Amino acid sequence: MFNMQEIVGRFADYIKFDTASDHDSHSCPSTDKQIPFARYLFQELRAVGFQQVTLDENGYIMATLPSNGCEDAPTVGFIAHMDTSPDASGGPVGWQLIKNYDGGRIILNQEKDITMSPEEFPELASYKGQHLLVTDGTTLLGADDKAGICAIISAGEYLLQHPEIPHGTIRIAFTPDEEIGKSSDHFDVDAFGADFAYTVDGGAIGGLEYENFNAANAAVVFKGRNVHTGDAKNKMINALTMAAEWQQLLPQAEQPETTDGYEGFYHCHQIKGDVSEIRLGMLIRDHDRQRFEKRKAYLRSLASFMNDKYGQGRVELVCRDVYYNMRERIEPVMHIVELAKTAMERAGIKPVISPIRGGTDGARLSFKGLPCPNIFTGGHNFHGIYEYLPVQSLEKSCETVVEIIRGAGQLKR
Repeated sequence: MFNMQEIVGRFADYIKFDTASDHDSHSCPSTDKQIPFARYLFQELRAVGFQQVTLDENGYIMATLPSNGCEDAPTVGFIAHMDTSPDASGGPVGWQLIKNYDGGRIILNQEKDITMSPEEFPELASYKGQHLLVTDGTTLLGADDKAGICAIISAGEYLLQHPEIPHGTIRIAFTPDEEIGKSSDHFDVDAFGADFAYTVDGGAIGGLEYENFNAANAAVVFKGRNVHTGDAKNKMINALTMAAEWQQLLPQAEQPETTDGYEGFYHCHQIKGDVSEIRLGMLIRDHDRQRFEKRKAYLRSLASFMNDKYGQGRVELVCRDVYYNMRERIEPVMHIVELAKTAMERAGIKPVISPIRGGTDGARLSFKGLPCPNIFTGGHNFHGIYEYLPVQSLEKSCETVVEIIRGAGQLKR
């Protein structure tokens, strides 16, 4: 259905762009380097044949695939994000194509002795005999979410080349800054004009999700008092000691590395500073709203406890909600989940419905009035040097988008 070389070539063109976003930026997009990629996609969409292609001042792209005979069908949207995670180097991406993977150890970087094997990443064994896109061990790959962009544009191009497949109006959007939780800040749902949509931003083949974490990000500042070490007794207050105590007071069994499924967590992911002041970045995640609120309350109690211990004002906590579990907005329109499930089955894929241990553009968009489940791209090990993308899985992601569009064309508003 899709030409492997063309899909790999399109994806390879995309990952030439370093589009890492920046948590500390207050601009939109958060990094200027996302704009060249947005301009590239703008031109590509027009060349492929999409209509009403727009690129606004904040880096949001929207485009239309017009209806070809199903004018009464709902308008369906597909969304992916252009930025990559700032957790690892975003480029220039060094990538490799492992053809007919033999099921053993993959050498990512001979010089630095960086390898990847099924012993460390058991999911690799599922792709024996397939072609894998992998990194060179120095950057992430960028499948999150340039694979999603590739799937959406490739599917649209296929439909333009096959006008015998009837479909309704299709809207697509590519957003900046999803990895830092800001992708929906300037997303104009009314201008997008879809009745419902799908983010193409998932992981392994078959993934279909309509539940995600409730998410908050916390910034904790520990204010110490630095005194010369030779005269520090009963005078010094070490901010590093306070930060270490904070970490130890968090439930040790409720961290990302010890949880899965519906289990929530606390995650200290960033630390900067010295004896005088430490700034700690945290993530708070839980699928259940009540447990989510209790987690934030627990952090407030920790701050109060440590201020009582070390002196008022020594610990400052600022907690910001980022997104909520979209399940409550998807359940009233579960037919859109069934539509995606049926599309996967038509593509020869077994749907795997599970909660997202993270978030997508669709989480916040669902609360802005655009119900938006998430479907797979095929990638694994996002946000790091061990990221990989089975080519056949990416092909099936493209095919799933086509089948959703085909199925939606048979619906009535």
